[in-house]
Amino acid sequence: MNANEIRQKFLDFQVKKGHTIIKPAPMVLTDDPTTLFTGSGMQPLLPFLLGQKHNQGTRLTDSQPCLRLQDIEDVGDPRHTTVFEMLGNWSLGDYFKEKQIRNFFEFLTKEIHLDPHKIYVTCFIGNDEYGIPKDTESAKIWQKVFKEVGIDAKIAEIGTAEQGNKRGIKPSERIFFYDDQENWWSRGGGIADTPIGDPCGPDSEVFYDFGEDKQDVNKYGPAHPASDGARFMEIGNQVFMEYRRNPDGTFSELDHKNVDFGGGLERIAAAAIDSYDVFQISSIRPIIDKLEQISGKSYADNTDEMRVIADHLRGAYLLAAQGLTPSNKQQGYAMRRLIRRAILRALDLGISQDFLAETLPVIAKEYESLPDDILSHRADALAVLEKEESAFRRTLNRGLKELNKIAKTSLDGFEIFKLQDTYGFPLELSVEEAYRRGIELSQNWRDEFDKALNEQRTRSQTASKGMFKGGLENHDEKTIKYHTAAHLLLAALQQLIDPKICQKGSNITAERLRFDFNLDHKMTDAEKQAVEAKVNKWISQDLPVTKAEYDKDYARNTLKAHGEFWDKYPNQLTVYTIGDDKNPVSREVCGGPHITHTGELGHFCIKKEESSSAGVRRIKAILE
Repeated sequence: MNANEIRQKFLDFQVKKGHTIIKPAPMVLTDDPTTLFTGSGMQPLLPFLLGQKHNQGTRLTDSQPCLRLQDIEDVGDPRHTTVFEMLGNWSLGDYFKEKQIRNFFEFLTKEIHLDPHKIYVTCFIGNDEYGIPKDTESAKIWQKVFKEVGIDAKIAEIGTAEQGNKRGIKPSERIFFYDDQENWWSRGGGIADTPIGDPCGPDSEVFYDFGEDKQDVNKYGPAHPASDGARFMEIGNQVFMEYRRNPDGTFSELDHKNVDFGGGLERIAAAAIDSYDVFQISSIRPIIDKLEQISGKSYADNTDEMRVIADHLRGAYLLAAQGLTPSNKQQGYAMRRLIRRAILRALDLGISQDFLAETLPVIAKEYESLPDDILSHRADALAVLEKEESAFRRTLNRGLKELNKIAKTSLDGFEIFKLQDTYGFPLELSVEEAYRRGIELSQNWRDEFDKALNEQRTRSQTASKGMFKGGLENHDEKTIKYHTAAHLLLAALQQLIDPKICQKGSNITAERLRFDFNLDHKMTDAEKQAVEAKVNKWISQDLPVTKAEYDKDYARNTLKAHGEFWDKYPNQLTVYTIGDDKNPVSREVCGGPHITHTGELGHFCIKKEESSSAGVRRIKAILE
């Protein structure tokens, strides 16, 4: 059963269950300041999940093309893609848990013919602090459903993903309880990040088991549904919206409860052919075959390159077929980035000539079943993309000429950034050419490049990226507290983990802080606990927070203040110091604002530590 057949099977099945097929939203958004593209199946349905009536009823279904660029650095592994289709169905105050769970299990086992013995599920373990009970109702439904096909489904109390990595699973365990970082849905993330007034609730995720031989125990630890590795892959998520966040931070039950289901078409198609590699499915493998033919190289020996090219060209084609053209702004730049990354990886395969004219028709054929009202510009898509390919190859030639001018015997990170930012000559090619020509790179070229890049990002923050000025949503008291806490967090990371850690971005609201920083590994539980304890120690000491204006050279060389963009700072700048002036806890160049004493902050709690992008980690934390 191929991907197109699975999409149609799903829609037909949902219609049989009383749902109405709705038209999917465009991938390219024009009226949402927080995001550039439709990144999930539920995103267009959010107003109706928030209470607005839908004119097509209370049972809805669709297949939504999505683009999620935050996953771009992960493309190359067996399951991550930037572009995907999300199969979705919704109950707006109609049916609830039992009907949803039974329907999805029936679809997987009766329509797609997945082996029920390879299906594993997760449920929410509850949260006593916020008075949210364990979702035993869903677990019991799952036990009944499994029993009806002859499976005695045991329940496992896992808790956090880290605990699962230590524990693994035991024979007959099939239903797993996890915390709110794994099995709770809100627009903010975990329970503590749920926005006031929003509907939210537990979710029950469904996983397919590709077999014990697919798990790298030495790398990831024992396998369990929420673990990394290739054994388990999530193929569907059922969100049960049954709560609302109250103004006082508590939760109350909704009068009308909703179901929001989303299942990745590509992942379900991979499960249907029992392949942990989604690039083997019918809608992607033909692209790989074409790349093998053009390059004369095999997928087995060039897996990462071919996965990136196939994924990025699928995304670029869908965007072009919906009328987007490459540019240097917002969505157009994202599209351009996909095309250029694909061409650069093609160079790695030895494809130095234009190749989209041969590759794109293969992609277009796979999307023939999508109607013209979704892909309204499909007739122009190939010409648009081929034109961009030719233009980028000219850009590469210009970049090489400029590189010849700049780099005689050495090259630093600022010059590499200029080549990329001004001439479109990518970082990877600058470095490769330098090595090839024997041009010496400066010792800290990567740090120099990152500094230039981060400053440019700071200058060009836009509403479309959902960023706030200075990383702060506003300047109210709670937000200011979180801003000061971010300084303490950075200081703790530098003291306890690595003195070279620096801030790579932040997003601070009145309810939480989100802090990005450079680190080449996932933090251990012990590291997170140590950082949390260090911050709370400084808070308990009620340290003073002071600011003063200094000459830039004095701040940098004498005070040793922490800063990211010294070459770009003005001659006079503001430095915030936390603690004793002679031996401070933190001393940073910052525009403020901050509180006056750390004792005002309360208790600091790290809620999540995760990957943000390649080499960059993200901490989400709250003040209690």
